[in-house]
Amino acid sequence: MSQTRLRPIYFAVALVCGLSQPSLAADNELKLAIAKNYNAQLKPLFEYFHQNPELSFMEVNTSARLAKELRAAGFEVTEGVGKTGVVAMLKNGPGPLVMLRADMDGLPLEEKSGLPYASKVQQKDPDGKLQHVMHACGHDVHITSLVGTAVQMAARKSQWTGTLMLVGQPAEERVGGAALMMKDQIWKRFGQPKYALAFHVDSGSEAGKITAEEGSPYSGVDTVEITVHGIGTHGAYPHLGKDPVVIGAQIVMALQTIVTREVAPREPAVITVGSFHSGTKSNIISDQAKLQLSVRSESKETRALLLSAIKRVAINTGRAAGLPENLLPEVVEVDTPTPPTLNDIPLTQRLKKVWTDKLGKEAFAAPKMRDGMGAEDFPFFVSEPYIPSVYFSIGGTPKEDFDNEKKGGPAVPGHHSPIFKITPEPAVRAGIEASVLALLDLMKK
Repeated sequence: MSQTRLRPIYFAVALVCGLSQPSLAADNELKLAIAKNYNAQLKPLFEYFHQNPELSFMEVNTSARLAKELRAAGFEVTEGVGKTGVVAMLKNGPGPLVMLRADMDGLPLEEKSGLPYASKVQQKDPDGKLQHVMHACGHDVHITSLVGTAVQMAARKSQWTGTLMLVGQPAEERVGGAALMMKDQIWKRFGQPKYALAFHVDSGSEAGKITAEEGSPYSGVDTVEITVHGIGTHGAYPHLGKDPVVIGAQIVMALQTIVTREVAPREPAVITVGSFHSGTKSNIISDQAKLQLSVRSESKETRALLLSAIKRVAINTGRAAGLPENLLPEVVEVDTPTPPTLNDIPLTQRLKKVWTDKLGKEAFAAPKMRDGMGAEDFPFFVSEPYIPSVYFSIGGTPKEDFDNEKKGGPAVPGHHSPIFKITPEPAVRAGIEASVLALLDLMKK
């Protein structure tokens, strides 16, 4: 929506709610200041980040550029927190310490978006394999908005009091950066926030629109590996062995009944078998198969049910196949489990009121049913110890793209796609505006 159309709406709100003209002018001034800063600084900065993505824990140039921009905004910046993380502090008198986090890493994908500033970068991954790299999830929007928020908060020090902590987090895509920053004693070194905020751009929502869920916007995830043992033999004599491929296939199918028959129908839960490897040749029955699972949930009770049931199903499928006890399937939970992202409900309601009062109800995305169970590592910052937090989203796709899709035009690409793209200006500007309004309220004088 254009600024000219916003003015009568803001005027009407001012009359109904008794807002003063100075308050209205201040809100408009923020929009104009963000627009001016976008054209002068943030547009080229976004294109730099987009054209120069880096893989998880390898964001050396990204973090250096982010640190440079935050220092220029007046923040005291520390680099190398959690390997490649950045922490920027701005102290402005007594008051709460509030954190705003943005993730920095790209993905190992070859960009095929057709954008004039598309990434052509290649980078060796930790295993030494050369990979194409692109920002296929919008982290370039996040760090650009973080810089824009820094500029606006530094310019408005007369309107707030306390300490602002801006965090550039590495390796969100590998779900490890937040945990490593915590291991690097981020709270002990810089102070534990009273509140924590983060946002993610969303290609599935209209550009510039806010979504803030009162509850869980992202799921928790566990990675589970199952080793299925067998007794190897010639493919022409299957009766002389125990085929781990067949046993593994039975386990895969049986796992699906856990969600459909053991979890309550309205409780979110997913078990995905993403990897199944066994054997070397068509006429050899192997003696081992390996399965890798992604297990997603949004409560401690459901998580415990899923993990227990996976172990029960795997082991007893082996028994049913006649495997001896010493060759039963082994079930191992690997990596650090990621907790679900849980928005603090009173804090979410508070910020939604701020955004509604300042921006109007039209600033919010139309409600839609959640159709996936993506995970985030932001909870590592706020779960233990518990910090009231809100993780919101900002739409990144123009309305006309959705309208064209409904008429049979090109589908709007999702995240982690080689054709993923965001319309940066409305997303970056809305991310800054929502962040600044939230911070000014949480740190108001």
